[in-house]
Amino acid sequence: MKQDNILTVEHLEMQFGGIKALNDVNFEIKRGSISALIGPNGAGKTTVFNCLTGFYKATGGAITLFANGKQTRVGKVLGEPFQSSDYVNPAAFASRLRYKMFGGSHLVNRSGLARTFQNIRLFKEMSVVENLLVAQHMQVNRNLLAGIFNTPGYRKAESRALERAFYWLEVMDLVDHANKLAGSMSYGQQRRLEIARSMCTNPELICLDEPAAGLNPAETHALSSMIRVLQKEHNATVLLIEHDMGMVMDISEHIVVLDHGEVIARGGPDDIKSNPKVIAAYLGAEDDEEVTL
Repeated sequence: MKQDNILTVEHLEMQFGGIKALNDVNFEIKRGSISALIGPNGAGKTTVFNCLTGFYKATGGAITLFANGKQTRVGKVLGEPFQSSDYVNPAAFASRLRYKMFGGSHLVNRSGLARTFQNIRLFKEMSVVENLLVAQHMQVNRNLLAGIFNTPGYRKAESRALERAFYWLEVMDLVDHANKLAGSMSYGQQRRLEIARSMCTNPELICLDEPAAGLNPAETHALSSMIRVLQKEHNATVLLIEHDMGMVMDISEHIVVLDHGEVIARGGPDDIKSNPKVIAAYLGAEDDEEVTL
């Protein structure tokens, strides 16, 4: 029987020298839900994502993922965290693809978790479809001799990867751009391509870091609809960081609010909108002030 919660975060702590970025963070993500992690700038949201996906090795606590029919202690699977130098240039990043993947490490993707980034990280000099094929490198037959001799097994794996790539391009309304350079597309299209690329790794949980950043209202509305499609038609659990409160309140079933690295509220959109601590955190009110929306 599947766990009701796909992800549990218990007493998570992250310290950078003398600065405690996260302090005793606890929350659960229900399987099949759309959940949001929100809070003012500097609240620790992206730090949580980086701990979930192996970019940071948390200094305390536990992260447990229940996906692909197994339980994974995320912190024990990832090994060495990413270094900032991994993303200095696309060539350097590509050279590490055997060991690290877009959603954290390839071990995270094998465990059923993937992510996108606040700053778009596509291979802009590759075509749109090539970006999706590269994302599937762990599923394709990587035997050198099989590639050299173009064996039936290798061709079959390539064919499956191409089918999956075009499937997600269709879901994200990007089929007409398949052979364009990724860097030539509009910002909104690049956002959707990042999500398509992550979905090509077959995640059960996808973490979206500010997916609506830089989008106009029409693009944000379209993105919200696509996120619902991922949930309802593809059984994906979605966890997003987002500053667009209209989008968050519209699509989220559960919201976790961070402030100064601590969870100050959890609940549904109606509960969060009327929570005095949340309002005070966003408006900068003192604890003893009466605050209303």
